[in-house]
Amino acid sequence: MQKTLVVGASENTRRYSNIAIRRLVDHNIETTAFGIRGGTVSDVQIKDNLVDFQNIDTVTLYLNPKNQKEYYQQIVELNPRRVIFNPGTENPEFYQILENAGIKAEVACTLVLLATGQY
Repeated sequence: MQKTLVVGASENTRRYSNIAIRRLVDHNIETTAFGIRGGTVSDVQIKDNLVDFQNIDTVTLYLNPKNQKEYYQQIVELNPRRVIFNPGTENPEFYQILENAGIKAEVACTLVLLATGQY
């Protein structure tokens, strides 16, 4: 099964990253999470270090472009098949970095993709 990493994860149930984790788990998608603060959402541990992750197929971003910069290289080194830029995370500079590394940059909404069976 393909594994998804939620970047910008939060235990706050009103945050879209939290909702995404819960919906991914509900869809039986192997889910991991990275956030500034640790915690747990739907039995998914939120880790605070990106080097803890391996074999990631999809990264779904919930960080604004300014906060993405410090993670560019670490995300590229994960070598995912794609990175989903959810609403508010759009970042042409990062798209180019990903494309140069052979990683697909997808501007979409994880929640919509899941709801419509396109994930």
